Amino acid sequence: MGVLGGSGLYFIEELEEVQEINIDTPFGKPSDTLLLGNLGGMEVVFLARHGRNHTFTPTEVPYRANIWALRSLGVRWILSPSAVGSLQEQVRPLDMVVPDQFIDRTHQRPLTFFKDGAVAHVTMADPFCPTLSRLVAEEGEKLMPEGRQLHRNGTYLAMEGPAFSTRAESNLYRSWGCTVIGMTNHTEARLAREAEIAYASLAMATDYDCWHADNESVTVEMVIDNLRANASLATKIVEATAKRISSLRPISTAHNSLKNGLMTAKESVPASTRLKIDLFTSPYWGNFINT
Repeated sequence: MGVLGGSGLYFIEELEEVQEINIDTPFGKPSDTLLLGNLGGMEVVFLARHGRNHTFTPTEVPYRANIWALRSLGVRWILSPSAVGSLQEQVRPLDMVVPDQFIDRTHQRPLTFFKDGAVAHVTMADPFCPTLSRLVAEEGEKLMPEGRQLHRNGTYLAMEGPAFSTRAESNLYRSWGCTVIGMTNHTEARLAREAEIAYASLAMATDYDCWHADNESVTVEMVIDNLRANASLATKIVEATAKRISSLRPISTAHNSLKNGLMTAKESVPASTRLKIDLFTSPYWGNFINT
């Protein structure tokens, strides 16, 4: 299982027998060193998406390198604990949401591994893995303290950032029925689907964005303070989910999402492109490196 830590979550103290792994990918270097260890009896790879010193903006995060690196280590499940703003009254700061849908408002992101002579169309009707999302929600509900709630389902609005929303934008997204707003998960989920990795989000509400008349507009200080308050709980949920996956060894439709999605005949794909995507296509096209 892979864990992509967001703002304020730069490591997992409970990770045992940790090895630091540096990987070069066909898409550049990942955000940081990957930390491979044991959590809940399962091998877990942790990666701080913004870097351990938070040096990447949401737009600058090397998303393709991060997902490629995780897949190269055998990761087939990714859980993403991430700071979000709440767009609905019932989702209070310090609540958590396990969303099931996205709306994408980004415009500067690489959203696919497949280009330069190779085309693939994967299904994104259900962008989060239902199996992984259910396990996360079940474990989270057991661990939520009194007065705080985990909400199942909802729509994650992905914005470009790095600035927070205007009030007009925030109210527009509310009118669309969006539940939370963030800057990173949509890009990861699209690429994870192409990499045949099941992906789920543990969206941790830190604020009411800027739409709520009775609350202050969102600030970095507010986000970090509330995220730190959630970090210990998020780690417990990650560990409990790892134990469930280790015990159940479930399957996900994401694990063969390329099976009917590859459009270009392998003979027509340039060798340089084949090398970049061989990690994902070898089950269907054969191992290019050895042919």
